[in-house]
Amino acid sequence: MAERSKDLQRKPGQFLKGQSGNPKGRSRGKAAPERKGSAFDVVVDRTLTVMKRGVAHHVTAEEGLQHKTYQQAVAGERAAQREVLRWIVKYEEAKAKRTPPKPRNIEQKMERDPDNANEALVLLGLARRYSLEPDHPYTRLKLEAWATQAALKRRRGGATLSKGEIEEIKRSTWDPETLVWPRGTET
Repeated sequence: MAERSKDLQRKPGQFLKGQSGNPKGRSRGKAAPERKGSAFDVVVDRTLTVMKRGVAHHVTAEEGLQHKTYQQAVAGERAAQREVLRWIVKYEEAKAKRTPPKPRNIEQKMERDPDNANEALVLLGLARRYSLEPDHPYTRLKLEAWATQAALKRRRGGATLSKGEIEEIKRSTWDPETLVWPRGTET
């Protein structure tokens, strides 16, 4: 009974539930045409004729769209600029996949000149030059007394200095008689 009341309330042109609006139904012999892709794909596959400097050029719609997007990017449109940047990133990624990275050759240069350290000691004021012989190619250095004294003070709890070590320190220091030796050292 409830269904009957719904049928009475239907508007003109409406069909009953389960009843088709096409009394003959779909024809059995004809199938729906197959789609060959989206409408965009159909448009992109077309070729366009573009005039450049009075000469006709045939380009695909995709190339034409890319060219227009590029012109808009150059004109300052933000969306077009982002799209062009995406193209650049995509191109760089494809390029990186095609070509293996080149090994980076790093050339190492090392100075083997012993005077480099000597120059640093002189520049810092830790040592002074002296020469045993006037024609000797290398000058020698002696440590300043204050630098030697600072090194001796840093020896905390170390073994007592031997006579040979004491002689070496005296020989390598300017004014060795001003040095204060650690306790337990016999000079």
